Amino acid sequence: MTQIDTNGLHETYQRDGYFSPITVMSPEEAVALRTHLENLERERGDVDVKDILLNNPHYCLQFAFDLIHHPKIVAAAKAALGEDVLCWSTGFFIKEPGDEKYISWHQDLHYWGLEGGDEVTAWLAFAPSTPESGCMRVIPGSHSIDEIEHRDTWDANNLLSRGQEIVGIDENEAVDLILQPGQISLHHGDAFHGSLPNVSQDRRIGFTIRYITPAMRQTKSDRDWACRVSGADRHGHFLPFDRPERDLDPADIAFRDETVRSLHNVFYA
Repeated sequence: MTQIDTNGLHETYQRDGYFSPITVMSPEEAVALRTHLENLERERGDVDVKDILLNNPHYCLQFAFDLIHHPKIVAAAKAALGEDVLCWSTGFFIKEPGDEKYISWHQDLHYWGLEGGDEVTAWLAFAPSTPESGCMRVIPGSHSIDEIEHRDTWDANNLLSRGQEIVGIDENEAVDLILQPGQISLHHGDAFHGSLPNVSQDRRIGFTIRYITPAMRQTKSDRDWACRVSGADRHGHFLPFDRPERDLDPADIAFRDETVRSLHNVFYA
């Protein structure tokens, strides 16, 4: 039986829109995953690994697919969402030491096109995520506020697709979600969150897994994909997919590219 400390998780998550930290693997396991990731970055010059890591790497990287099914991560998602859980999308958010990349204050569900159910994002640290390295920050309770207007900035240093941002956030209310390698945070798709640049001497590497309830549906496209990780899917709103047979297989990359094009049409609608 999978054991993680979920004491108070559901209640705190429902109240605050986030829960952190949760230890889901040892630091040594996280370091091994980071080593594998960085080996791929160095060795696979024949493909655009950077783009693949940012957008749904679980379609063509076995370790990413396995992480969305990681028993302790799924257990945390179930504590937030209930027994029936799908994985909708994933992505690595990597900030190099000393670069100016940041993520503006935003709500995820504002531009994902998803309605009708619930969503939680698990943010897994492959490296220390601290205020110095640009850890995620969240406004407690903001998930209870209706979706509010965002403006598109198209800032080249903003890691979001459109540079979308909420204006007028009181940053004195922000909480830093500090994580060590092998820990996750959970946050609701309507929670106001963002992060500052990495001024540390190490990379900040986070893997995001977006879990949804099967009642969710895509409203801005006639096709979308999700993978069942727990319970049952009694709605069938999403197309299924299988574990990649090997890392970066051309057929899997082509499939990932197809799904990313579809999502970009949603994000830029």
